[in-house]
Amino acid sequence: MAKITFQGVGIKALSACVPQEVVYNKDLGYLIPEEEIDKVIDNIGIEQRRIAAPDVMASDLCFKAAQQLMADNDIDPKSIDVLLFMSQTADYRIPATSCLLQQRLGLPKETMCMDITLGCSGYLYALSTAFAYASIPGVNRVLLLDGETFSKIVNRRDKVDWPLYGDAGTATLVEKGDFGPSTFLLYTDGSGEDKLKIHAGMRNPITPDSCVEREREDGNVRTDLEVFMDGMDVFNFAISKVPRSVKQLLAETGETIDDVDYLVFHQANRFMMDFFVKKLKIAPERVPFCINKYGNTSSASVPLTISSELNGKLEGSHTVVLSAFGAGLSWGSALLHTLDCRVSPVIEY
Repeated sequence: MAKITFQGVGIKALSACVPQEVVYNKDLGYLIPEEEIDKVIDNIGIEQRRIAAPDVMASDLCFKAAQQLMADNDIDPKSIDVLLFMSQTADYRIPATSCLLQQRLGLPKETMCMDITLGCSGYLYALSTAFAYASIPGVNRVLLLDGETFSKIVNRRDKVDWPLYGDAGTATLVEKGDFGPSTFLLYTDGSGEDKLKIHAGMRNPITPDSCVEREREDGNVRTDLEVFMDGMDVFNFAISKVPRSVKQLLAETGETIDDVDYLVFHQANRFMMDFFVKKLKIAPERVPFCINKYGNTSSASVPLTISSELNGKLEGSHTVVLSAFGAGLSWGSALLHTLDCRVSPVIEY
């Protein structure tokens, strides 16, 4: 476990952007027996998702979110010292997408840019990185862009994954200020690498055969370039690790669950999050959900939930806990003392 504590830096503003196209899980009769669709929707809690057009990338959604954030908060692009891009669906393998976004957003050439890649826990890891850079003398503002277009790497005939994933892009402005302490607890268990994986890549070189759709376990269809998830193993991993990490975070910071104004989970599925709420004995109204509207947007789900459900609710001082988990296996929780965090409403592109 890595315990990282920061003082005097925090989230100043946050925004999110989703694609215009809405797909409904009630229309999955070609994939799931009609008599089971309602049960599936009830279990995962996902009624609809947003799917990016073929020519819209995660970077495009993040670009729009960043434009909105800067416009809503009168942010001069020249004031951004560091730009971080967190995604598993970058534009290219080379160059880094953060470099492309620096140019598109009109940030100065003096801006440091870096890509980060991780699973659904990625926002917490990237946010801790943004806090670390903002803590350094000479760096005042860090723009963290986190976006995913998982619809491009999930097969539409994969009945485990296709009903879950949606697309989104987010922007988070981190800067120095009169913020209280923030603490991150971050964990990794690489023995679970096969639980959520794309098989083809560098170790298993891509060949024409990698692009062939094949029927896999339980009739699921995908290529070697598309995501595989062992849903039950990931579920068991999450319910055993996530509540424990939140409890440990509260113990490390001397806070109690009653001190927490909002607890924002990675939006994996509704059944799982309801379990977390009961296990942690936190009032449901303090746990925002948006999975019904947007599905599982991977690493973008935590900031998307804040933008969707906490718009106008983070003025003044608040204690907010974030918790996420995903491929790696990787997970973590963070306790933030926010101050006048300006949250823009979700926009469409």
